[in-house]
Amino acid sequence: MKYSIIVPVYNRPDEVDELLESLSNQTLKDFEVIIVEDGSVKPCKDVCDKYAGILALHYYAKENSGPGQSRNYGAERANGEWLIVLDSDVVLPQGYLAAVDSAISHQTSDFAAFGGPDAAHPSFTPVQKAISYSMTSFFTTGGIRGGKAKLDKFYPRSFNMGIRRDVYLELGGFTKMRFGEDIDFSYRIVEAGYRPQLFPDAWVWHKRRTDFRKFFRQVYNSGIARINLMKRHPGTLKLVHLLPTVFTLGVIGLLLIFAWGASLYIEGEILDAYGLRPTDNMHQGVGFALCVLSLLPILFYSLIIFIDSSIRNRSLWVGLLSIPAAFVQLMGYGLGFIESWWKRCILKKDEFQAFERTFYK
Repeated sequence: MKYSIIVPVYNRPDEVDELLESLSNQTLKDFEVIIVEDGSVKPCKDVCDKYAGILALHYYAKENSGPGQSRNYGAERANGEWLIVLDSDVVLPQGYLAAVDSAISHQTSDFAAFGGPDAAHPSFTPVQKAISYSMTSFFTTGGIRGGKAKLDKFYPRSFNMGIRRDVYLELGGFTKMRFGEDIDFSYRIVEAGYRPQLFPDAWVWHKRRTDFRKFFRQVYNSGIARINLMKRHPGTLKLVHLLPTVFTLGVIGLLLIFAWGASLYIEGEILDAYGLRPTDNMHQGVGFALCVLSLLPILFYSLIIFIDSSIRNRSLWVGLLSIPAAFVQLMGYGLGFIESWWKRCILKKDEFQAFERTFYK
């Protein structure tokens, strides 16, 4: 068997159903599917049983240990030459595996790992499309998440990642990190001398989060993970990783200026009530100017997001929703980054001490 598809699952039976249906429609059939239930309260065994006679499917249930350890659990039981790691909230186009197989056949003999991009399916909700836009747009992430065909170094993510089984076992698979474990694994692949390749045609539809609250939690944890990754892999922190934090501090600064301007304007109104008109004019004029100048950069950025997303998604509503999605994506990441920097770099806590309550329950 050439391919083993490994999917860790935590409380997502409906998503697993959609993923397995898309796998059953693949044009290339030389693969097995390994579902690892990671201590779910809502298991997907009944869903898996539906596909038992359709797919070469193996279902395993275990105690919760996080996605990385669940992938390792599946890899230990896999038979394929290549291990393909997918998140449970993805759906595959019919030609996904055929595209992977074709791309692998054109690689050199020492080729060991690959990854592919993700996209929003037309059936996704407007919020899901807006979140997908915020995670892939040039104006939010710089378009670095698997969308470029030419990259100096490409680091696959767990929503769409493949690696030769012998290399996976050689590197010991994923670590016990709860967030950022896929990037950590990609870094270790590169550090071992392998160069993962981007397969642009092997893309997946990725649902991501279904509301802004869950999305904020996800990107906040990603911001935390970036400092943890820097500690594990010195030299991997790049300028692009700092931009969400700069954006976050900038927005906070602009909002403070707006609040200052509003207070001056209100103070002028109060002074006006007492007949102090010269002072009133000064306070109101300065306050109004501060309010306008502080809001202009935010409004200008929001307009760019709205126009670009509306065009890309062919929907004014998705374009409008992309504005809060972009701010949640950048500021959630930035706030998580700041917290992690404070705990890891200033307070000098180790990864476990800093985030025991958050990650390692």
